[in-house]
Amino acid sequence: MIELNKDNFDEEVLQATGPVLVDFWGEKCEPCKALMPDVHALAEKYGDKMKMCKLNTTQNRRLAIGQKVLGLPTFIVYKNGEKVKEISGAENCTMETVENLIKENI
Repeated sequence: MIELNKDNFDEEVLQATGPVLVDFWGEKCEPCKALMPDVHALAEKYGDKMKMCKLNTTQNRRLAIGQKVLGLPTFIVYKNGEKVKEISGAENCTMETVENLIKENI
């Protein structure tokens, strides 16, 4: 998975062609940390069909706010620089829902 920050977000996500999944997570977010191994497994499985990225919102707060990320965990799919689908909140973000989000957008 590509680690995003303010220096590479535009290039890796907004200027990318094709679908990009961004995992917005935080260091103090226990559901985010619990999902991390599953998300990495999904990146291995689908990384050839969709660019897989993650953004630490603790270190990139302004960027997360700029993308209107209000809760964690949040997964957003971008296509050609546009936000096309988003799931947010621990109750909505399971391995199954994240995998379905990927499948719907590849």
